[in-house]
Amino acid sequence: MRAVTVSGAFGLDHLRIEERPEPEPGPGQVKLRMLAASLNFRDLRMVLGQYNPKQPLPFVPCSDGVGEVIALGAGVTRVKAGERVCPIFAPGYRAGRPTRARLRSTLGGPLDGTLVDYLVIDAEDVVPAPPHLTDAEAASLPCAPVTAWNALVEQGGLRPGDTVLVEGTGGVSISALQIAKLMGARVIVTSSSDEKLERARALGADETINYARDPGWGKTARAMTDEGVDHVVEVGGGKTIGEALRAVRVGGTISVIGVLSGVATDLSLLPILMGNVRLQGVLVGSRECFEGLARAWTQGGVRPVVDREFALADLRAALEHLQAGAHFGKLAIRIAP
Repeated sequence: MRAVTVSGAFGLDHLRIEERPEPEPGPGQVKLRMLAASLNFRDLRMVLGQYNPKQPLPFVPCSDGVGEVIALGAGVTRVKAGERVCPIFAPGYRAGRPTRARLRSTLGGPLDGTLVDYLVIDAEDVVPAPPHLTDAEAASLPCAPVTAWNALVEQGGLRPGDTVLVEGTGGVSISALQIAKLMGARVIVTSSSDEKLERARALGADETINYARDPGWGKTARAMTDEGVDHVVEVGGGKTIGEALRAVRVGGTISVIGVLSGVATDLSLLPILMGNVRLQGVLVGSRECFEGLARAWTQGGVRPVVDREFALADLRAALEHLQAGAHFGKLAIRIAP
């Protein structure tokens, strides 16, 4: 079978498509014929050696994917042959609070990821794909929408009428926009592109801010509300967290999810203390969290936004497109012919 690997050294120049033996399921496992995958910024950082420089090589990148169950190991009753399922981000993390052990073994590093023709995984570590989604859309679910759902609903306690500030228009941010609107919230979206902001409005964004023209967008967002936004989906990192603190209301929540602008910042703790702000890190979620998202999106008919689809052989071009930040929503990789 084909497997994409990062071999010899980190970097886009070291991506390879190589042949590996086709795996077979053992007791309690299922064999998936992988149909599609999707990319996250983490995948790019893993390939470049920036996320975990100690990651052993070679490894198969990518955490997101969807596959068809084509073989069942002994004792498997949870899924059936022919069913489309998505592997969860952290195999073994099925419910409960996150722990180091539960988040140590994740797909796309340190475990081999989803860019393979066939994947064998424990039957307890997959979630049935919502039937109304295409393969590319279903492949987009395991990381970005689950992260946004965990941040806003599971940990954030989002309620109808709340105001959510979403930074940018990548996978997590667009998922957060869709979830917030599904839950009856008001949404403010930031971007440096007026075209992307128009697309965000078409998805239901109530207010938009072009941060390239308005570097003090945090104060602008606060002015759009009575006392500040209830929840900030913080994906920018070091260069945006200060504005997020200006935007959030007293007693509000900032979910720290991404570090697109860097991991370091000179941050005063005073606004967090005096504003009674909840600053929470969110790293995807459990299988139970994924199942909650899948039920909500099935009931609401929500579809992930897929910007473009690439062939497996064009993975490098897809990662370069992700690196350029030109996408809106998710980038998908077609695996099955």
